[in-house]
Amino acid sequence: MTTSAAPTPRQSLTVHSADGTRLHAEIHGPPQAPPVVLAHGWTCSTRLWHPLIDRIGDRLRLICYDQRGHGKSQTPRGGPAYTTTALADDLIAVLDTALAPDERAVVAGHSMGAMTLMAAADRPRFTTRTAAALLASTGPSDLPRTSRVIPLAHRTPRLAALAHRALLTAPLPLGPRNRLTRAALHYATMADGADPATVEMCTRMVHAVAPAPRARWGRVLAGLDVGHGLTALTAPAVLLAGTDDRLTPRAHAHRMAGLLPDCRDVVEIPHAGHMTPLETPQALARALTDLADTHLAPRTHHEEPA
Repeated sequence: MTTSAAPTPRQSLTVHSADGTRLHAEIHGPPQAPPVVLAHGWTCSTRLWHPLIDRIGDRLRLICYDQRGHGKSQTPRGGPAYTTTALADDLIAVLDTALAPDERAVVAGHSMGAMTLMAAADRPRFTTRTAAALLASTGPSDLPRTSRVIPLAHRTPRLAALAHRALLTAPLPLGPRNRLTRAALHYATMADGADPATVEMCTRMVHAVAPAPRARWGRVLAGLDVGHGLTALTAPAVLLAGTDDRLTPRAHAHRMAGLLPDCRDVVEIPHAGHMTPLETPQALARALTDLADTHLAPRTHHEEPA
Protein backbone atom coordinates (compact mmCIF):
# COMPACT_ATOMS: atom_id res chain seq x y z
CA MET A 1 0.00 0.00 0.00
CA THR A 2 1.30 3.48 -0.80
CA THR A 3 1.87 6.20 1.74
CA SER A 4 0.20 9.60 1.61
CA ALA A 5 3.22 11.78 2.41
CA ALA A 6 5.94 12.15 -0.20
CA PRO A 7 9.46 11.53 1.16
CA THR A 8 11.63 14.64 1.38
CA PRO A 9 14.90 14.36 -0.55
CA ARG A 10 18.13 15.08 1.27
CA GLN A 11 19.33 16.91 -1.83
CA SER A 12 17.84 18.07 -5.14
CA LEU A 13 20.00 18.47 -8.24
CA THR A 14 19.68 20.03 -11.67
CA VAL A 15 21.47 17.79 -14.17
CA HIS A 16 22.40 18.99 -17.65
CA SER A 17 22.31 16.30 -20.33
CA ALA A 18 24.54 16.20 -23.41
CA ASP A 19 22.13 18.34 -25.47
CA GLY A 20 21.54 20.80 -22.64
CA THR A 21 18.21 19.39 -21.47
CA ARG A 22 17.72 20.07 -17.76
CA LEU A 23 16.84 17.07 -15.62
CA HIS A 24 15.50 17.07 -12.07
CA ALA A 25 17.21 14.61 -9.75
CA GLU A 26 16.83 13.79 -6.06
CA ILE A 27 19.01 12.05 -3.51
CA HIS A 28 17.47 10.22 -0.57
CA GLY A 29 19.22 8.44 2.27
CA PRO A 30 22.50 8.63 4.19
CA PRO A 31 25.43 10.17 2.27
CA GLN A 32 27.78 7.29 3.12
CA ALA A 33 25.30 4.56 2.17
CA PRO A 34 25.77 2.46 -0.98
CA PRO A 35 24.29 4.32 -3.97
CA VAL A 36 21.40 3.07 -6.09
CA VAL A 37 20.40 5.02 -9.22
CA LEU A 38 16.74 4.65 -10.25
CA ALA A 39 15.35 5.33 -13.74
CA HIS A 40 11.55 5.39 -14.04
CA GLY A 41 9.40 4.37 -16.98
CA TRP A 42 7.07 5.95 -19.52
CA THR A 43 4.49 8.40 -18.10
CA CYS A 44 5.96 8.10 -14.60
CA SER A 45 8.17 10.33 -12.44
CA THR A 46 10.21 10.18 -9.24
CA ARG A 47 6.87 9.52 -7.51
CA LEU A 48 7.15 5.95 -8.75
CA TRP A 49 9.91 5.33 -6.21
CA HIS A 50 8.21 6.78 -3.12
CA PRO A 51 7.11 3.38 -1.72
CA LEU A 52 10.63 2.06 -2.27
CA ILE A 53 12.21 5.10 -0.60
CA ASP A 54 9.91 4.57 2.38
CA ARG A 55 11.26 1.03 2.76
CA ILE A 56 15.00 1.32 2.17
CA GLY A 57 15.74 5.05 2.11
CA ASP A 58 17.31 4.80 5.55
CA ARG A 59 19.98 2.28 4.52
CA LEU A 60 20.71 3.01 0.84
CA ARG A 61 21.49 6.26 -0.96
CA LEU A 62 18.70 6.35 -3.54
CA ILE A 63 19.28 8.64 -6.53
CA CYS A 64 16.22 9.13 -8.72
CA TYR A 65 15.51 11.49 -11.59
CA ASP A 66 12.70 12.52 -13.91
CA GLN A 67 13.15 11.41 -17.49
CA ARG A 68 13.01 14.29 -19.97
CA GLY A 69 9.41 15.33 -20.61
CA HIS A 70 8.34 13.90 -17.25
CA GLY A 71 7.93 15.31 -13.76
CA LYS A 72 10.09 18.35 -13.04
CA SER A 73 12.54 17.76 -15.90
CA GLN A 74 12.57 19.92 -19.00
CA THR A 75 10.33 19.00 -21.93
CA PRO A 76 12.25 19.44 -25.17
CA ARG A 77 10.13 20.50 -28.14
CA GLY A 78 11.87 18.79 -31.04
CA GLY A 79 11.31 15.18 -32.01
CA PRO A 80 15.09 14.48 -32.27
CA ALA A 81 15.31 15.04 -28.51
CA TYR A 82 13.26 11.87 -27.98
CA THR A 83 15.47 8.89 -28.82
CA THR A 84 17.14 5.99 -27.07
CA THR A 85 20.38 7.96 -27.46
CA ALA A 86 18.82 10.77 -25.42
CA LEU A 87 17.73 8.27 -22.76
CA ALA A 88 21.31 6.99 -22.49
CA ASP A 89 22.76 10.52 -22.46
CA ASP A 90 20.44 11.50 -19.61
CA LEU A 91 21.35 8.49 -17.49
CA ILE A 92 25.07 9.05 -18.00
CA ALA A 93 24.65 12.71 -17.02
CA VAL A 94 22.87 11.70 -13.80
CA LEU A 95 25.57 9.16 -12.95
CA ASP A 96 28.34 11.71 -13.53
CA THR A 97 26.57 14.45 -11.54
CA ALA A 98 25.16 12.54 -8.58
CA LEU A 99 28.02 10.14 -7.89
CA ALA A 100 31.44 10.98 -6.53
CA PRO A 101 34.41 10.61 -8.90
CA ASP A 102 35.11 6.94 -9.63
CA GLU A 103 32.12 5.85 -7.50
CA ARG A 104 30.05 2.90 -8.68
CA ALA A 105 26.37 2.23 -8.07
CA VAL A 106 23.64 -0.32 -8.46
CA VAL A 107 21.68 1.00 -11.43
CA ALA A 108 18.01 0.04 -11.68
CA GLY A 109 15.26 0.78 -14.15
CA HIS A 110 11.57 0.09 -14.49
CA SER A 111 9.97 -0.34 -17.93
CA MET A 112 11.37 2.48 -20.13
CA GLY A 113 13.88 3.10 -17.34
CA ALA A 114 15.26 -0.41 -17.81
CA MET A 115 15.30 0.20 -21.56
CA THR A 116 17.43 3.24 -20.71
CA LEU A 117 19.97 0.91 -19.10
CA MET A 118 19.98 -1.24 -22.22
CA ALA A 119 20.49 1.83 -24.42
CA ALA A 120 23.45 2.97 -22.31
CA ALA A 121 25.03 -0.43 -21.69
CA ASP A 122 27.60 -0.25 -24.49
CA ARG A 123 29.05 3.04 -23.23
CA PRO A 124 32.29 2.82 -21.25
CA ARG A 125 31.10 5.46 -18.76
CA PHE A 126 28.07 3.30 -17.95
CA THR A 127 30.21 0.19 -17.55
CA THR A 128 32.69 1.86 -15.19
CA ARG A 129 29.88 3.34 -13.05
CA THR A 130 27.68 0.22 -12.78
CA ALA A 131 28.44 -2.37 -10.13
CA ALA A 132 25.20 -4.29 -10.70
CA ALA A 133 21.88 -3.77 -12.47
CA LEU A 134 18.20 -4.45 -11.89
CA LEU A 135 15.79 -4.46 -14.84
CA ALA A 136 12.14 -4.54 -13.82
CA SER A 137 8.96 -5.01 -15.86
CA THR A 138 10.53 -4.40 -19.24
CA GLY A 139 11.35 -5.70 -22.69
CA PRO A 140 13.96 -4.88 -25.34
CA SER A 141 11.83 -4.89 -28.51
CA ASP A 142 8.53 -5.91 -30.18
CA LEU A 143 6.44 -4.15 -27.54
CA PRO A 144 3.27 -3.62 -29.66
CA ARG A 145 3.34 -7.24 -30.82
CA THR A 146 3.91 -8.81 -27.40
CA SER A 147 1.67 -6.61 -25.24
CA ARG A 148 -1.56 -8.08 -23.92
CA VAL A 149 -3.49 -4.93 -23.02
CA ILE A 150 -6.00 -5.50 -25.81
CA PRO A 151 -8.30 -8.39 -24.77
CA LEU A 152 -7.72 -11.64 -26.69
CA ALA A 153 -4.63 -10.13 -28.33
CA HIS A 154 -3.20 -13.59 -28.95
CA ARG A 155 -6.13 -14.46 -31.24
CA THR A 156 -5.66 -11.45 -33.54
CA PRO A 157 -1.97 -10.58 -33.17
CA ARG A 158 -1.74 -8.27 -36.17
CA LEU A 159 -4.75 -6.18 -35.20
CA ALA A 160 -3.67 -6.18 -31.57
CA ALA A 161 -0.21 -4.90 -32.51
CA LEU A 162 -1.80 -2.03 -34.45
CA ALA A 163 -4.04 -1.19 -31.51
CA HIS A 164 -1.16 -1.32 -29.04
CA ARG A 165 0.88 0.97 -31.31
CA ALA A 166 -2.02 3.42 -31.43
CA LEU A 167 -2.27 3.42 -27.64
CA LEU A 168 1.43 4.19 -27.34
CA THR A 169 1.58 6.99 -29.90
CA ALA A 170 -1.75 8.84 -29.57
CA PRO A 171 -1.02 12.53 -28.78
CA LEU A 172 -4.40 13.00 -27.10
CA PRO A 173 -5.21 14.21 -23.59
CA LEU A 174 -6.16 11.44 -21.21
CA GLY A 175 -9.21 13.35 -20.03
CA PRO A 176 -10.25 13.97 -16.43
CA ARG A 177 -9.29 11.66 -13.62
CA ASN A 178 -12.43 9.72 -12.86
CA ARG A 179 -13.67 6.21 -12.23
CA LEU A 180 -13.41 5.29 -15.93
CA THR A 181 -9.82 6.48 -16.42
CA ARG A 182 -8.72 4.88 -13.14
CA ALA A 183 -10.29 1.60 -14.21
CA ALA A 184 -8.61 1.75 -17.61
CA LEU A 185 -5.17 2.42 -16.13
CA HIS A 186 -5.73 -0.23 -13.49
CA TYR A 187 -6.48 -2.81 -16.16
CA ALA A 188 -3.58 -1.80 -18.43
CA THR A 189 -0.86 -1.40 -15.82
CA MET A 190 -1.70 -3.38 -12.67
CA ALA A 191 -2.97 -6.70 -11.47
CA ASP A 192 -6.66 -7.08 -10.72
CA GLY A 193 -6.15 -7.02 -6.96
CA ALA A 194 -4.11 -3.80 -6.79
CA ASP A 195 -4.79 -1.57 -3.81
CA PRO A 196 -7.13 1.37 -4.66
CA ALA A 197 -4.70 3.90 -3.16
CA THR A 198 -1.96 2.54 -5.41
CA VAL A 199 -4.24 2.80 -8.44
CA GLU A 200 -5.01 6.41 -7.53
CA MET A 201 -1.31 7.24 -7.14
CA CYS A 202 -0.59 5.73 -10.54
CA THR A 203 -3.46 7.63 -12.14
CA ARG A 204 -2.25 10.98 -10.78
CA MET A 205 1.28 10.30 -11.97
CA VAL A 206 0.31 9.26 -15.49
CA HIS A 207 -2.14 12.12 -15.95
CA ALA A 208 0.59 14.60 -14.97
CA VAL A 209 2.56 13.89 -18.16
CA ALA A 210 1.66 16.21 -21.04
CA PRO A 211 0.29 14.63 -24.25
CA ALA A 212 3.19 15.71 -26.51
CA PRO A 213 6.09 14.08 -24.62
CA ARG A 214 3.91 11.08 -23.83
CA ALA A 215 3.25 10.53 -27.55
CA ARG A 216 6.85 11.21 -28.59
CA TRP A 217 8.20 8.66 -26.13
CA GLY A 218 5.39 6.33 -27.16
CA ARG A 219 6.66 6.45 -30.75
CA VAL A 220 10.13 5.53 -29.50
CA LEU A 221 8.70 2.57 -27.59
CA ALA A 222 6.60 1.44 -30.53
CA GLY A 223 9.72 0.98 -32.67
CA LEU A 224 12.11 0.07 -29.87
CA ASP A 225 14.97 -2.36 -30.36
CA VAL A 226 17.66 -2.20 -27.67
CA GLY A 227 18.32 -5.92 -27.44
CA HIS A 228 21.92 -5.36 -28.52
CA GLY A 229 22.46 -3.51 -25.25
CA LEU A 230 21.77 -6.64 -23.24
CA THR A 231 24.86 -8.37 -24.59
CA ALA A 232 26.92 -5.32 -23.58
CA LEU A 233 25.53 -5.16 -20.04
CA THR A 234 28.34 -7.06 -18.37
CA ALA A 235 27.54 -6.14 -14.76
CA PRO A 236 25.75 -8.74 -12.62
CA ALA A 237 22.06 -8.33 -13.39
CA VAL A 238 18.73 -9.34 -11.91
CA LEU A 239 15.48 -9.36 -13.88
CA LEU A 240 12.12 -8.83 -12.23
CA ALA A 241 8.69 -9.42 -13.77
CA GLY A 242 5.09 -9.52 -12.60
CA THR A 243 3.20 -12.62 -13.61
CA ASP A 244 0.15 -10.51 -14.58
CA ASP A 245 2.04 -7.85 -16.57
CA ARG A 246 0.03 -7.03 -19.71
CA LEU A 247 2.35 -4.31 -21.05
CA THR A 248 5.63 -6.24 -20.95
CA PRO A 249 4.73 -9.88 -20.31
CA ARG A 250 7.17 -11.98 -18.29
CA ALA A 251 8.31 -13.86 -21.41
CA HIS A 252 10.49 -10.83 -22.11
CA ALA A 253 12.43 -11.41 -18.89
CA HIS A 254 13.24 -14.99 -19.75
CA ARG A 255 14.32 -14.02 -23.27
CA MET A 256 16.51 -11.25 -21.83
CA ALA A 257 18.11 -13.64 -19.36
CA GLY A 258 19.55 -15.61 -22.26
CA LEU A 259 21.19 -12.48 -23.71
CA LEU A 260 22.72 -11.02 -20.56
CA PRO A 261 26.37 -12.02 -19.96
CA ASP A 262 25.87 -12.27 -16.18
CA CYS A 263 22.21 -12.79 -15.28
CA ARG A 264 22.05 -13.73 -11.61
CA ASP A 265 18.29 -14.30 -11.31
CA VAL A 266 14.88 -13.90 -12.91
CA VAL A 267 12.41 -13.01 -10.16
CA GLU A 268 8.74 -13.58 -10.99
CA ILE A 269 6.34 -11.75 -8.68
CA PRO A 270 3.02 -13.60 -8.38
CA HIS A 271 -0.15 -11.61 -8.98
CA ALA A 272 1.71 -8.39 -9.89
CA GLY A 273 1.13 -6.29 -12.98
CA HIS A 274 3.42 -3.88 -14.79
CA MET A 275 3.76 -1.23 -12.05
CA THR A 276 5.88 -3.36 -9.75
CA PRO A 277 7.54 -0.44 -7.88
CA LEU A 278 4.05 0.63 -6.75
CA GLU A 279 2.37 -2.76 -6.47
CA THR A 280 5.17 -4.76 -4.84
CA PRO A 281 7.88 -2.35 -3.63
CA GLN A 282 9.00 -4.94 -1.11
CA ALA A 283 10.22 -7.18 -3.95
CA LEU A 284 12.30 -4.39 -5.46
CA ALA A 285 13.57 -3.38 -2.03
CA ARG A 286 14.75 -6.93 -1.39
CA ALA A 287 16.45 -7.25 -4.78
CA LEU A 288 18.19 -3.87 -4.57
CA THR A 289 19.34 -4.45 -0.99
CA ASP A 290 20.79 -7.82 -1.95
CA LEU A 291 22.61 -6.32 -4.95
CA ALA A 292 23.99 -3.44 -2.89
CA ASP A 293 25.10 -5.74 -0.06
CA THR A 294 26.83 -8.05 -2.52
CA HIS A 295 28.44 -5.60 -4.94
CA LEU A 296 28.92 -2.33 -3.05
CA ALA A 297 30.45 -1.16 0.21
CA PRO A 298 29.59 1.93 2.29
CA ARG A 299 31.69 5.01 1.60
CA THR A 300 34.44 5.62 4.13
CA HIS A 301 34.81 9.38 3.58
CA HIS A 302 32.54 12.41 3.72
CA GLU A 303 33.14 13.74 0.24
CA GLU A 304 29.92 14.68 -1.54
CA PRO A 305 29.54 14.78 -5.33
CA ALA A 306 29.53 18.24 -6.87
